[in-house]
Amino acid sequence: MLSKLVNLFKNKNKPTQHPPEKLPLKKNNSQKSIRKGELGEYKVNIQLDQMPKEYKHVSDLLLPNSKAKSGYSQIDHILLTPYAIFIIETKNYSGEIKGGREDKQWTVNNRFNMLNPFYQNYGHIESIRSMIQVEKEHIVSLVSFTRRCTFSVDPELRKIGSNDLIVYDIELTEFIQRKINRLRELNKEHRFTAEQIESMYASLLRENITDAKARAAHIEGIKNGRKFSNENHKEAEYKCVDCGKSVTEKIATFCLANSSRFQGKVYCYEHQKGH
Repeated sequence: MLSKLVNLFKNKNKPTQHPPEKLPLKKNNSQKSIRKGELGEYKVNIQLDQMPKEYKHVSDLLLPNSKAKSGYSQIDHILLTPYAIFIIETKNYSGEIKGGREDKQWTVNNRFNMLNPFYQNYGHIESIRSMIQVEKEHIVSLVSFTRRCTFSVDPELRKIGSNDLIVYDIELTEFIQRKINRLRELNKEHRFTAEQIESMYASLLRENITDAKARAAHIEGIKNGRKFSNENHKEAEYKCVDCGKSVTEKIATFCLANSSRFQGKVYCYEHQKGH
């Protein structure tokens, strides 16, 4: 009888056993990379949105370029200001970025090669110049990396007097403003009027290819080194369901890929915050 009471007491104080909790599945590296890239682009867009209202910026442009392997140039960001046009290339790497201004190839952590991003941006600049007819000296080539990187590059690429600048994403608008201040000191008058900025902005929006097939062809062309024609592609229009604002293919794809969050609907950057 005594042993039964002891066993009863032990069972009463024994913690209840629960089945082991299932751990969430780990995302693969490519999923993590895509997510980091999306966050990086979002950070840059937020910064550019906070620039003076007379500036205009366009993100994720796909423009025809007969000299490019794919037949297109895909440009991360363009900022139009009264003193200069900034062509911004964003990179999502981790580790030491090493390279010279004239080197065709740079390295990441002394292990992986990458094309000199200023060479890449040069192609973008030439594509844009052919559309908006602007002098090369009025364009600033800006390459932005995340803070997960360290720079071992030509010191000139960090000096505000250069038209080729490498920056961290968190200091992007600081460098842009410093560059504009420098240009303002050298030339008191605006290089571009408000009307010219509006005209260039409208031209870039008009030439931007939003058709999903053309964009898929661009990616495929880069992989296979083949050119694709951008003719006979009708523009696919994506609009925010909240405000009706047109959004890029990239933003629409991000929303549609996150069906649990956006329920298969497309939202602009501003209205993504509420979901």
